[in-house]
Amino acid sequence: MQPVRGPLASEPQTVLVPRFCASLMEMKLPGQEGFEASSAPRTIPSGELDSNPGPGTGPSPDGPSDTESKELGVPKDPLLFIQLNELLGWPQALEWRETGRWVLFEEKLEVAAGRWSAPHVPTLVLPSLQKLRSLLAEGLVLLDCPAQSLLELVEQVTRVESLSPELRGQLQALLLQRPQHYNQTTGTRPCWGSTLPRKASDNEEAPLREQYQNPLRQKLPPGAEAGTVLAGELGFLAQPLGAFVRLRDPVVLGSLTEVSLPSRFFCLLLGPPMLGKGYHEMGRAAAVLLSDPQFQWSVRRASNLHDLLAALDAFLEEVTVLPPGRWDPTARIPPPKCLPSQHKRLPSQQREIRGPSGPRLTSAEDRHHHGPHAPSPELQRTGRLFGGLIQDVRRKAPWYLSDFLDALHLQCFSAVLYIYLATVTNAITFGGLLGDATDGAQGVLESFLGTAVAGAAFCLMAGQPLTILSSTGPVLVFERLLFSFSRDYSLDYLPFRLWVGIWVATFCLVLVATEASVLVRYFTRFTEEGFCALISLIFIYDAVGKMLNLTHTYPIQKPGSSAYGCLCQYPGPGGNDSQWIRTRPKDRDDIVSMDLGLINASLLPPPECTRQGGQPRGPGCHTVPDIAFFSLLLFLTSFFFAMALKCIKTSRFFPSVVRKGLSDFSSVLAILLGCGLDAFLGLATPKLMVPREFKGCRRDSMKYCSRHPTLPGRGWLVSPFGTNPWWWSVAAALPALLLSILIFMDQQITAVILNRVEYRLQKGAGFHLDLFCVAVLMLLTSVLGLPWYVSATVISLAHMDSLRRESRACAPGELPNFLGIREQRLTGLVVFILTGASIFLAPVLKFIPMPVLYGIFLYMGVAALSSIQFTKRVKLLLMPAKHQPDLLLLRHVPLTRVHLFTAIQLVCLGLLWIIKSTPAAIIFPLMLLGLVGVRKALERVFSPQELLWLDELMPEEERSIPEKGLEPEHSFSGSDSDDVSSRLGPLRRMCQGLGERSCPGAK
Repeated sequence: MQPVRGPLASEPQTVLVPRFCASLMEMKLPGQEGFEASSAPRTIPSGELDSNPGPGTGPSPDGPSDTESKELGVPKDPLLFIQLNELLGWPQALEWRETGRWVLFEEKLEVAAGRWSAPHVPTLVLPSLQKLRSLLAEGLVLLDCPAQSLLELVEQVTRVESLSPELRGQLQALLLQRPQHYNQTTGTRPCWGSTLPRKASDNEEAPLREQYQNPLRQKLPPGAEAGTVLAGELGFLAQPLGAFVRLRDPVVLGSLTEVSLPSRFFCLLLGPPMLGKGYHEMGRAAAVLLSDPQFQWSVRRASNLHDLLAALDAFLEEVTVLPPGRWDPTARIPPPKCLPSQHKRLPSQQREIRGPSGPRLTSAEDRHHHGPHAPSPELQRTGRLFGGLIQDVRRKAPWYLSDFLDALHLQCFSAVLYIYLATVTNAITFGGLLGDATDGAQGVLESFLGTAVAGAAFCLMAGQPLTILSSTGPVLVFERLLFSFSRDYSLDYLPFRLWVGIWVATFCLVLVATEASVLVRYFTRFTEEGFCALISLIFIYDAVGKMLNLTHTYPIQKPGSSAYGCLCQYPGPGGNDSQWIRTRPKDRDDIVSMDLGLINASLLPPPECTRQGGQPRGPGCHTVPDIAFFSLLLFLTSFFFAMALKCIKTSRFFPSVVRKGLSDFSSVLAILLGCGLDAFLGLATPKLMVPREFKGCRRDSMKYCSRHPTLPGRGWLVSPFGTNPWWWSVAAALPALLLSILIFMDQQITAVILNRVEYRLQKGAGFHLDLFCVAVLMLLTSVLGLPWYVSATVISLAHMDSLRRESRACAPGELPNFLGIREQRLTGLVVFILTGASIFLAPVLKFIPMPVLYGIFLYMGVAALSSIQFTKRVKLLLMPAKHQPDLLLLRHVPLTRVHLFTAIQLVCLGLLWIIKSTPAAIIFPLMLLGLVGVRKALERVFSPQELLWLDELMPEEERSIPEKGLEPEHSFSGSDSDDVSSRLGPLRRMCQGLGERSCPGAK
């Protein structure tokens, strides 16, 4: 191909958008996980999410997950920082000036504004790539150049036959000239590098002070390398000069780049003057090429010019063309928020290395990389009694020490405060409801003690310690029904409840022994979303309901209501009370002089009435009319403030460190704000009241208190029979069977939700071990007469969300990468220990207004409800088609079918709510189990392809569909999904992530 000559003024303005910019952020680029990563080059293949680092080297509390730290057989390439230095000033005074830089996206230097532009997706002119290819094909290509300094590199580059010795000397002097960098350091004025000619000396090769002060250095991970592109017009050159150099060993080339980094690539593009921005655009094209991960991967391993040009041609095959006249060329495309995998763009050699020849996946990796027909290791039958339980213990035991060491992080402190207040409020709320439902047989005291004991024991022994045990709405409904049954048949409630608990524990142990937990494979997203939506709505309903109940305790006084009015009563001359007089005085001074007897307190406040010798009389004399209204304000303030602080992480305000801190402590700050407003105004709003000691009091007399349970006349150990006949211990098996179904469904659905793939848990699940712990605790709480506890879905999800780990070292324009959850046992353990110690914190907790905690309850319910795909599909019902978001779901399933699936879920949710709220609640456990049957029946209504997008495939459906059976209908472009034609697993994981967190860092 002949060198390109002539002006570029007439080039067509067809613009190319590199495909990598539409899929960069899903790619796990080198070192972008955080400063905690090692400086040694390592990477992982795009599309792979998890790996098992081994128990001995668990993920550090502050570092990235080992997902981002390992490569399946391929050494990790360092992150590349690219800088474009442009030669300006011809023919008067030549100088090199930095005009652009790339990490993931392009930043242009805006000289007039004195700043760098916002990161944006680079767009290129098509002829610039063509001319760059021509120039590289005819130019100098040095691979594995042994140069150790900029002087040696310049000497290598200028060894061109077309250059005379004189021109070679002038060119070397020009290339050794120090470039100008725009270095904006905090608290200082912009620093520009000197333009004086350089001499090759050790001092000149040393980096400048400004290079170390550059704020960009903090965003680059250890081990990052640099690539420099020099481009411009040079009048004494008769023909274009192009050179591409890959250094054998990265070397710091003095002040060539604005950040002191070892340079790996060097590209020189010079030529005679021409019209337009020919060399500027070619320099940008070279920089964009180097910033592309796949081109960079190929050029690092290129052995000759042919490999280099092949990588460039592969890049050209992936670009997207924007036609001229249909867009604004001056517009800058912002970085996308969500990007799919780059697996389809991997070079064939890289695919082979990352394919079958890669190392065998470890057990934790198997959870997320198993094929479509193989269940995860936690859900595989062993065929032995308690075989699943033994496997769970063996799987979790090596992680036990790291479960405590990984909690040594400030984020865990925030999670403890948040979940503690939620747990205490929940214990008080359900304790009060339980006391009303059982006529005082159990109350707030038992709720606090049971929450502390059962929760702490579960966190120490469970397979998934991030689960928070608590009283739940469905279990409370069953307790109410059980008490009503005992009262109707004149049974002693607590002994009958003891035998129900014993039978439940027995049934659960049988389920553990027979490995019944493997049936959770049939709990698809349909079942999970129905249950999660129900529990979330219960939270929202209870929070709003309790807030409205305050209007009955503190009624809103309206003119004419029975609670309105306060009168000041004066005794008559004869000692008798005077009659009510409704005449009004002309002014305030007439009130005392006139013998009105009884006057309106709105004219004479109660304190003044007392000072004047009168007595305030009336229903409104001792009522503060602002409490109900102000409680509502506190309720809404805490809710909206917590929501706003949680969303501030993705906003444009404040530095990233401040945003992350405000987001992590959002709930705590919302509670503190509510307490501050309440204390400032000094209104007597209802406060959080906890027992001051472990003792109970009679319901009819607060004077009778002893170190016994709430119900007088019994100890902490429940009598096995009491006054009940012995055969009731056998009859208790029937209600216990229903409760066992409820416990199994409630516990395991929550466990499935918490162990979903998108949370990237590294230490594995423990379905059998968790159910075993619940069974043992069910027996313990029944013997002690304490409430029954099971996994609380909403609080557990809030616990998980408060422990999200994200990368801290982010390139300009890149959103923080979601690294997983901080898996540990300490936060839950401390929460339940503090719950038990709350009796000693009563003097402090009494300042927390209950409306503030109700607002936090509402926040947790809304957050859990908004995290499921079901909510997004409900919103689609209310949106016109032209305003609907461009979801992948809508690209592959007709909208009418989506609405039909959503309507079926709404009907099931409505039935669950109605049954829960009526006397038919005794069959509520069976209705939960019926969700699985409804989902199975949907196979006759929807095709497997539709269910794959709307829900998940059941095990039988997966086995009945070949791995490539979905290829024709689901053949996506590279921007849509993973390589679906190769396996069904990645597609299922993508479908699973549509409703929650479809991309790392998304909120």
